[in-house]
Amino acid sequence: MSELFDAVDALVASRSALPSAEERKRLRVAHGLTLDDVAGALKVRRATVSGWESVKKPTEPRGPEREAYARLLRQLAELYPASGEPTAPVPVTFTGAPTAEEPRTLSTGQASEAAVMTATENPQTPAPAPVAAAPAAAPRPARTTRPSSTSRRPGAKKAAPAGTPAGGTDPRFENGPLAVVDVEDGQVLAYCTGGLVLDVPAKSIPALVDWTLREAKLGQPKLAGPGKDADPLIVLTEAALERYGLPVTLTEEERLAGRLPEGHKVIKQLIRVEWKLTKRGFGPWARIYRPATGSERACVQLCIPSWNALDTRHWGEAGQLPPAELARVLGVYASRVMTPRGSTAVTGLELMTALHPPTRASAPDADGKRHSEHNPGSLGKDAIDPMNWPPCEVPDGHPVLKDLPRFHVRGPAEKLFEEAYDWARPMTDAECSLRFLVGIDVNMAFAAGANGLNVGLGEATHVKAPAFDPKLPGSWLVDLSHVDLSRVKVGKEWVELDGSLLPSPFTPQGERPEGPAWYATPTVAYAVELGYEVRPLEAWVRYDNGRYLDGWYNRLRDAYLATMADLGVDADLAPADFLAAMDGHKARDPELAIVTSAIKATVKGGLGKLRERPRGEGWRPGEPWRALSRPTWRPDIRATVISRTRINLHRKIVKHAAFTGQYPIAILSDCVVYAASGPSPLDFLPYREGKPLPGGFKLGINPGLVKWEGTQDVLWGEEVRERFNAPELNLARYIKDGTVTDVGNGE
Repeated sequence: MSELFDAVDALVASRSALPSAEERKRLRVAHGLTLDDVAGALKVRRATVSGWESVKKPTEPRGPEREAYARLLRQLAELYPASGEPTAPVPVTFTGAPTAEEPRTLSTGQASEAAVMTATENPQTPAPAPVAAAPAAAPRPARTTRPSSTSRRPGAKKAAPAGTPAGGTDPRFENGPLAVVDVEDGQVLAYCTGGLVLDVPAKSIPALVDWTLREAKLGQPKLAGPGKDADPLIVLTEAALERYGLPVTLTEEERLAGRLPEGHKVIKQLIRVEWKLTKRGFGPWARIYRPATGSERACVQLCIPSWNALDTRHWGEAGQLPPAELARVLGVYASRVMTPRGSTAVTGLELMTALHPPTRASAPDADGKRHSEHNPGSLGKDAIDPMNWPPCEVPDGHPVLKDLPRFHVRGPAEKLFEEAYDWARPMTDAECSLRFLVGIDVNMAFAAGANGLNVGLGEATHVKAPAFDPKLPGSWLVDLSHVDLSRVKVGKEWVELDGSLLPSPFTPQGERPEGPAWYATPTVAYAVELGYEVRPLEAWVRYDNGRYLDGWYNRLRDAYLATMADLGVDADLAPADFLAAMDGHKARDPELAIVTSAIKATVKGGLGKLRERPRGEGWRPGEPWRALSRPTWRPDIRATVISRTRINLHRKIVKHAAFTGQYPIAILSDCVVYAASGPSPLDFLPYREGKPLPGGFKLGINPGLVKWEGTQDVLWGEEVRERFNAPELNLARYIKDGTVTDVGNGE
């Protein structure tokens, strides 16, 4: 009988009444819960919870998730009735002058006890969480901090804005992944994520490192099973630099060297107590450590914004933010991507390794001991021997090319040249009769190119006259000059196009190849897809391969989509609504807009690091450079991602041309410009009843979909090209705001 009762209860629960989407969101925000919090508790995706709260087109939970979600909403409704009077304490918020209720600054010991003390003082009242920022938050949201039972130190600064992620549930890192250290009225303060502010007793850099590791409870759990926890990050403001005897800015000599001189007094202080620095020395991103003992690590990373640690091209004005706001920006990035390990490029590369650690613990041997062994699916712990690299895949100056004549220029038959598009053509008379030039930009194009991509994991094998295999990563020497874009297969049907108005998919400049050249697998596979036979002359293929970048793509995609959703741009918006949401989205929360910029830079920079070139250090052509010693120095993976990204774009262009008869005017990397009768992408993208052309361009925020980049008059384009006497000037470079500078200098 009990089974029948359970079945009846489940049936009733499956139809549990739910409040409106607006009310669902109000209740979540009132309790300080983020979409991630709810998604984690219910074991669903963040986008699923977002869909349940979508005002325009809410989705409905089903099955056991509906019962659990209804239970959550009922409890929140009891705490926060619609009248707006909560029945339980909520985190204190303020926007005006400090009051007696202002968020408290905690000592290290108090911080670790605060949550427990709050709960034990009133066992019937759950400890409140920080207030989350609404998706379309105001530029300066209300501020909050974690509640505690301790007294606030008079004169302490306000805590970070709402919406800052907490440090997670790991008690070792309960104060978050990082802290921004500042000095006010002689008191050293550490601004953490989640609005927490700690008193810092340390009076020197060595003492600060020791405090960080022993008391601050900063860090971040590992991203993959056999990986390592992230080291705590300490950001030093200018006031903190002065307090600890460091220069506020570097001299020109120090800036060029990227570090302080070895004889600096702070470095001597560290050496005296047996702290070490990595090879990069004490620079904008300094790592201070002691050799690990067993599984215990002792390492702290410093970030110094006034030494240009936060590149303005990627982090905007983050380095100029007040400490609490900077902690929020870096904290959101850390929680959604990872704790920064250096520049966005370095972090992008480190993220690959964090998700695919090179080694793992083996099964116990006969004596019950475990040993370090290769982690399948990773790039391993050892770099490829420089002399084992295929000559076609390496950049000029590589050791494997040391026997080439000094001034020899390698051509397409000697060098793999997979790069992004930089192509343009003169406009036709018909295009000149239209009024506008409209640019569209592919979201996270290179991340989308990495999604589901099979790449080599180990060394390459040389094969003569191979049969082409589209599933085998490698570099192929093949003649594709016979591929005629005037007649290609689109799907299963042959179509006639004006090939003179299309760029070749096989070269970055869009020029038709003239003979054999080296190509990555996606490029050759596309020639076959277009309906043409290929016969490679030779190849370097990698039989050890896998989808190494899938986890990397997924994490960066989710980070981007979550942050854009916080800015009011959801993934399920209709085309017109999407364009409206994108209009001015950065102004809704400039700090989160910085995070989106950093995420995109992490994608491009991380892929660029796969083929890092020499960076001074007295390097000479033919000699190895430092980056070659990394397992992640993999120019073949970079080339494969770029190849696929360029091919993905060309496929959409061909689909669009076959269906509409419209051809691109210019392409720069992931930006495409078309002539149109109106100023909006909707004036030339073929939507029918809200649905895009299958396989063509689609407006949306997901990676691989497109957004509006900019619009200019056709007359502007003609005038610019005439003024600079450049009929094929790449207008995609200037379509965003119409300002033309540095003509011919490239991107």
